[in-house]
Amino acid sequence: MAEYTIKMADERGHVLEQIENGSSETEIRDRFAQKGYFVYSIKSKGLLSAELNLPRRRKVQQDQFVIFNQQFVTLIHAGLPIIQSLELLIKRQRNAFFRSVLQNVRDRVRGGELLSDAFAAQNVFPKVYTTTLLAGEKSGNLEEVLGRYISFQRLAVSFRKKLVSSLVYPALLIIVLMVMMTFLITFVVPQFASLYHTLGAALPPMTTMMLAIGVNAKHYFFYALAALVAGGFLLWRWMKSDSGSTYIDRVKLRTPLLGDIWLKYQVAVFSRMLSTLLSGGLPLVPSLETAGESMQSRLMAQGIHSSIRGVREGRGLARSLEETKVFPEMSVEMIEVGESTGALPAMLNSIAEFFEEDVQNALAMAMSLIEPVILIVMGVVVAFVLISLYLPIFSLGEGALH
Repeated sequence: MAEYTIKMADERGHVLEQIENGSSETEIRDRFAQKGYFVYSIKSKGLLSAELNLPRRRKVQQDQFVIFNQQFVTLIHAGLPIIQSLELLIKRQRNAFFRSVLQNVRDRVRGGELLSDAFAAQNVFPKVYTTTLLAGEKSGNLEEVLGRYISFQRLAVSFRKKLVSSLVYPALLIIVLMVMMTFLITFVVPQFASLYHTLGAALPPMTTMMLAIGVNAKHYFFYALAALVAGGFLLWRWMKSDSGSTYIDRVKLRTPLLGDIWLKYQVAVFSRMLSTLLSGGLPLVPSLETAGESMQSRLMAQGIHSSIRGVREGRGLARSLEETKVFPEMSVEMIEVGESTGALPAMLNSIAEFFEEDVQNALAMAMSLIEPVILIVMGVVVAFVLISLYLPIFSLGEGALH
């Protein structure tokens, strides 16, 4: 017998967490399922467990995962058993890492584990996916639930690609600016410094400052680069901490123009995810917990978890979200309408579509403003460097003429 931490919800949606003894995860899950509980997760407390549930460092690519699920649903719809479907997909999988993950899933299912538990044990798949599988297994309609998840992933991938493509050009401009400035400061400016040192001419203050920057940059370039790398690594580690990620997320949300876009994007992701989970038959509280754990925004995740307390106490979802002071007023009002009409999943889909379109329009407008600003900054900086370098030459030319 081993100890397991079980997290479950009763018929009213109240989430409970306790430690139970059992022979396996499957045995404990069946035991509480027969009592009417919705088992959310089961984790072994044994430190020397054979699997140890250690997180894998590699991740499965999202595009590959969507294709796998499309093929998986097709095979299940054709009437093939789950194990046979997995074996066929394993043979066709070219990615060695993904193939090894699927082999482990197949072996676990063959050993009696639930499909959702087998995928969750890999620690490479999103929580919303394993929770969706669990809801499908609970309702006995795995094919339909997976179909909704595939639709959710398709929309999410398409939307993310549009966002990334709109950011490519500004990112290229910034990279070009940085490379050009590094070349000017570390190579061109020191050449002019050597020239003016040889001539022994009096230099304007602007030129003197630029030459000092260039000479020091050339001498201390690698030290500065090492310091930047070390600082970037420490900043990255700090951003991974709770306090750091919360602070960075607060800065993102307060950034003019882009902060509003980031908030709307997170609301769209949350609405789409919650709609998928609720449509799959998952109760509201577990759906909110899964959606909260899957959010990129730490403040948004904290707001969702705060709203769960209100939902458990009997308050509506809209009012609970409104009290967090995180969600936009428009989204709260639309959720309230969805609750009052009994069509919350459909309304959440409408919220996602509304904010996704709003984000695309706002981002297009922001890029139309940011790109000229970057070009102007590039022109001003390059002009300042060139003028400061060539100004003494013009002065020397005028002196020679006189």
